[in-house]
Amino acid sequence: MPDILAQALSLPGLGWLTAAIVAAGLVRGFSGFGSAMIIMPAASSVLDPFAALAFLVVVEFWGPLPNLRAALRDGHRGEALRLLIGAAIGLPLGLWALSMLSPEVFGWTVSVVVLILLGLVISGWRYTGTLGPAAITGLGSLGGFLGGVAGIPGPPVIMLYMASARAISVIRANFLLYLLGIDVLMLGLFIALDLLDATAVVVALILVPLYMISNIVGARLFDPERDRVFRAVAYAVIAVSALLGLPIWE
Repeated sequence: MPDILAQALSLPGLGWLTAAIVAAGLVRGFSGFGSAMIIMPAASSVLDPFAALAFLVVVEFWGPLPNLRAALRDGHRGEALRLLIGAAIGLPLGLWALSMLSPEVFGWTVSVVVLILLGLVISGWRYTGTLGPAAITGLGSLGGFLGGVAGIPGPPVIMLYMASARAISVIRANFLLYLLGIDVLMLGLFIALDLLDATAVVVALILVPLYMISNIVGARLFDPERDRVFRAVAYAVIAVSALLGLPIWE
């Protein structure tokens, strides 16, 4: 154990990971999402793909717990459950794709798709249909697939919810419940498939307290009456994260 701890503390890029964790915690606490899109570019720059995912899962599992009670109160539990049922289908497929195909190809695909969807929403596009059970489950499946292959299960769900007429407090709560559920599903798969990298797990556990504190601070900054600020922060986080995720920076 001391050897693993020493290896974790001497990991190149640990400072970069720490800064990303603080920023991700603040954003996650404030908006209910976005942390994976901040953490993954940093984690991927110092860890291999599966180790980066293991790091993300361990950190993400603990971080939102202080805000879980409020999310259960404000969210739509039925919708969150349907999203997770879909994610349970898509997540294993995403992990399989990550093991078989080039991560660079998916890096380009994910970033470009996110930027296109963001452009549609900012341009004024709004989803006017009904978010029925089938559509919500399908979104969860797509999110689960992206979570498995790139560690970012949020964009499809985020884009459609942000374009819907749902109340901001409900959107934020549903994001938190959905993403926490994704973390539980992925952690279970990683344990079952023996994919948890020891160094990545130790680094994640070291940074968990900092991430949880950042989540709490971010949650206190949230004001459901400031709809415009909420959406501006969400759009900015998505855009910057998508640009940082482009393989040209590697």
